Amino acid sequence: MHVPDGFINAPVSVAAGVVAAGAVAAGLRGARRELGGTDTGPVGAERTAPLAGLVAAFVFAVQMLNFPVAAGTSGHLLGGALAAILVGPFTGVLCIAVVLLMQGVLFADGGLTALGVNITVMGVVTVVVAYALFRGLVAVLPRTRRSVTAASFVAALVSVPASAAAFTLLYAVGGVTEVPIGSVLTAMVGVHVLIGIGEAAITALTVGAVLAVRPDLVHGARGLSAPLKLRVGGELVDAPAAAPAPGRARSPRAVWAGGLVASLVLAGFVSFYASASPDGLEKVASDKGFDRSVEEHAAADSPLADYGVESVSDARLSGGLAGVIGVGATVAVGSGIFRVVRRRRTTDERRNTSAGSAA
Repeated sequence: MHVPDGFINAPVSVAAGVVAAGAVAAGLRGARRELGGTDTGPVGAERTAPLAGLVAAFVFAVQMLNFPVAAGTSGHLLGGALAAILVGPFTGVLCIAVVLLMQGVLFADGGLTALGVNITVMGVVTVVVAYALFRGLVAVLPRTRRSVTAASFVAALVSVPASAAAFTLLYAVGGVTEVPIGSVLTAMVGVHVLIGIGEAAITALTVGAVLAVRPDLVHGARGLSAPLKLRVGGELVDAPAAAPAPGRARSPRAVWAGGLVASLVLAGFVSFYASASPDGLEKVASDKGFDRSVEEHAAADSPLADYGVESVSDARLSGGLAGVIGVGATVAVGSGIFRVVRRRRTTDERRNTSAGSAA
């Protein structure tokens, strides 16, 4: 659902850009807490920060895998629900923003003037809707891993048509072509419900896979394990939590390496078999006639435009190399940003501690 340049007029694009900038700023502040390991101690930071860069790269890779949803229409992962559940909602917004920035600048996918629109619609809306619904569901469901996986499925499913509805609202205010908004809303939400099913399946499978091997790495599963009960004097009481053995914290390196390899395989090889049909937004825009307002992308001359390497003639090799480059660039930029955010929080905490000691 990457909105190109020309769909939304300048005033609404600027307004969406302000919203997106505010969301990214809030994400940077909130991510300090999520990446700082506030509920698992300093070890939590070591686990979450590397995973956040990997999540951005994984979302980038899976977004290259368009899957058919109806005759002549395809869809792809938006990723807001997946990112929010794995690494937290604030960090999740940053993950999607990094992905969209890489796609727009390097691959001419999603307009540069529409970057604020895309971050708002594909990042902010999906994260807010999905994570709010996810937290509500896990609060009422049994405290099990299955419940987390089921809640992930539902949250991801709902987030996609919510994003489609948000785009329609922006188009109703700032669309440059006169079209019946009611029919656009019906078409957008209808096709994105189908896309949402694919999104939900990918999200639930990924969250379930991480839960199976490292549940401690899933932000949305923290605090869900019920305490061990002991019978004392005929009454059940909570057993004291066992203190972690010093030096025995489990490293996330194996998960990080496995996730990176999976991302490279998906983007570098599996993407060649993705559906070539237009995605939901492109199909609706074509059917309703507002695709005529599309403007040429500012990065159309990029050597990686349209997910291919300009100097490579073989389509399979060209697309695969572009995907690998994209994954590498996304994980590098994302990991760099999240490490800086984490270190800044650590520096602030040390200053506060020093100030408290001096007082």
